[in-house]
Amino acid sequence: MSLNWPTDYSSVFRLVDLHTDTNNYEHHTSEISVKELIVRRGQAFKLTLKLTQPFNLGFDQLIMTVVTGNDPSEDLGTKSRFGVPGRSLHSASAKAVWKAELQRGSSPETGVLVLIVSPPADAPIGEYTLSASLKDKEKVLANFSVLFNPWSSDDWVFLPKEEERREYVLNEQGIIYRGGGDYISPMSWDFGQFEEGMVKICMKMLDLNVKHWLNPADDVSARSSPIYVSRVVSAMINSSDEGGVVMGNWGNDFSGGFPPTYWSGSYAILKQWYNSYYRSVRYGQCWVFAGVMCSVMRLLGIPCRVVSNFQSAHDTNKNLTIDNYFDYNGAMERESRDSIWNFHVWVEGWMRRPDLATDGKYDGWQVVDPTPQERSEGLFCCGPASVTAIRNGEVDLKYDVPFVFAEVNADSVSWLVRSDGSRMKIFSDTVTVGQNISTKAVGSYKRTDLTNTYKHREGSLEERKVFAYALDKIANGSTMRRDAGGSGTGVLGSGSETSTVPPPDPSQPQLRIRFEEVSKPENGKDVNLRMILSSDTSTTRTFSVNISIQAMKYTGQPAGNIQTEVTEQKLLPKKDLIVPIKVPFSVYHKYMIQSRTMSISAIITDLQNEDNVYLATNRVVLINPPVSITVTGGSKVNQELTAEVVFMNPIDDILRDCSMSLSGSGLMIGQEITKLPNLRPNCRFRVAVVLVPYKTGERSLLVNFSCNSFKDIKSSCIVNIKP
Repeated sequence: MSLNWPTDYSSVFRLVDLHTDTNNYEHHTSEISVKELIVRRGQAFKLTLKLTQPFNLGFDQLIMTVVTGNDPSEDLGTKSRFGVPGRSLHSASAKAVWKAELQRGSSPETGVLVLIVSPPADAPIGEYTLSASLKDKEKVLANFSVLFNPWSSDDWVFLPKEEERREYVLNEQGIIYRGGGDYISPMSWDFGQFEEGMVKICMKMLDLNVKHWLNPADDVSARSSPIYVSRVVSAMINSSDEGGVVMGNWGNDFSGGFPPTYWSGSYAILKQWYNSYYRSVRYGQCWVFAGVMCSVMRLLGIPCRVVSNFQSAHDTNKNLTIDNYFDYNGAMERESRDSIWNFHVWVEGWMRRPDLATDGKYDGWQVVDPTPQERSEGLFCCGPASVTAIRNGEVDLKYDVPFVFAEVNADSVSWLVRSDGSRMKIFSDTVTVGQNISTKAVGSYKRTDLTNTYKHREGSLEERKVFAYALDKIANGSTMRRDAGGSGTGVLGSGSETSTVPPPDPSQPQLRIRFEEVSKPENGKDVNLRMILSSDTSTTRTFSVNISIQAMKYTGQPAGNIQTEVTEQKLLPKKDLIVPIKVPFSVYHKYMIQSRTMSISAIITDLQNEDNVYLATNRVVLINPPVSITVTGGSKVNQELTAEVVFMNPIDDILRDCSMSLSGSGLMIGQEITKLPNLRPNCRFRVAVVLVPYKTGERSLLVNFSCNSFKDIKSSCIVNIKP
């Protein structure tokens, strides 16, 4: 891009060419724009300056100045003065010093200067203004943006492997894992970090953070650190503090917005926030917060990936123990603020941590969590917490390592609440929390398991040593301070698929309990399971079996009691006792419209000795009916292709209030929402949509279908767009 100024016979500056196409390509920002200059720190870029008169290298001095923020300062690294020919123009205390040199191909005698400008690897990221002065004449040459640079070994976000940079910085599509227990469900997510206007959106987000309001100059200066920036972004993604992007909602009333399950990508959310003059978008939950944050981090140049932790603990009282309370019917009580979420989603950002150690011990992946759970240094944010520190139980290191350590490592204790209010401890579990920690694999759509990066093998001696080490530090008060507060609900809750509980009296025989599926649990069909009891006893045992089926929020909180069943059962010697469990669709349907998880809890009392009480729990995640997508036609940029979406009504009732939305960065701008007619039982609809792709590469077409009986059924299709 060239800037040619109106004729000013008193000026020495005639034209500047920013070479945005080649500069942006070399700085891996051409996917963002080829019209606006966007560069990465620690990497030089070229500009050509044309003067109205010859430039004498022996006598003339071109002085260039870059500034960012409203109160730029050399001492804060937000202003730099540098010259051609090169000589020191900055003060001794200056930070983030820029440089420029004259390139071969320049023609000073005709006033053509080809300059190579080098921003330092520790320059604050942000929006900059470049100006130049020559012979007492000054001119603003350009406004441009500077991002972090994971390609530069001098940058704290340097990521050595190119395939990982392509995945964690450049990839606009991804997968977020949800579900619970053995039901891990991939959901395509469109990050869209290079969509139109994303630089302005993300920079505005930084300018609206609380720390910028309190001290703008220091805040802009601190943007040299990815540690600081990731912490700011974590706080700005949620609306619990002033001006955040997404408002959380873990209830059932989503009026005034969309339920969190509606969203399929980040760009629609960020664009709505920006275009509404920074009104929080309604509504999100953990995977939405994490997906949006990943988009912002990748745009800014911090390598980032979305991580899902299954059976994730929310330890509000900071004792590394999650207490669960059950009544005699097996129903989970609501009195505990601790909880175990079916899953919880955060992000990891890649960066160095010289604030923790000089030897690089804690460099690498850092947990950053934008879901508003508790305050950290007065704000609803979390991290960055070194994954290495979490694995080692070093809960005295910043930021928020104790909270994340508990999410993946807390013990779970189950209590029976008697009718008189007293409690009896019936089960202690050291392995349930922190399972199948998952992220999308590099370069493929497979799942990568990260569990062993967060902790040693569950139940191993080393794992128990680390747990004791962390608990001792917490008990002795040697952890970083984190304030109580937050959404009041845990994130993620799921019990183990099977639980066996020894009786309090070890002289009594053991009882083994397990659950088995009779068929896959499909939403729209009856759910059929069986509970199998076995024992080594040589005598017949009689039990009271109380089975409770509850609809569960993914945060581990009950959303409704579906059914309760109390029976008396006999376990014969050396025989299995099979207890069938059937939950008809007609019974569970109204409770499960906004939920996908059922909790099956069984309280089993030995009638020969009623002090022997057993607990077994199981979580079932319903599989939604399928939505299919078929793409036909051309697969080239600016060439039409047709996507056909098909859905069949699997239930015996008419589906009403049907709608479908399509989105996909690079395939269509924004999203398209289609209202559909009512759908009769065993009938299907076919919807054809014409798309005109505007970006090359692998692109995801995302579909979201909703109606009165099924909310936000997702499907996706990969389309490879050629130039």
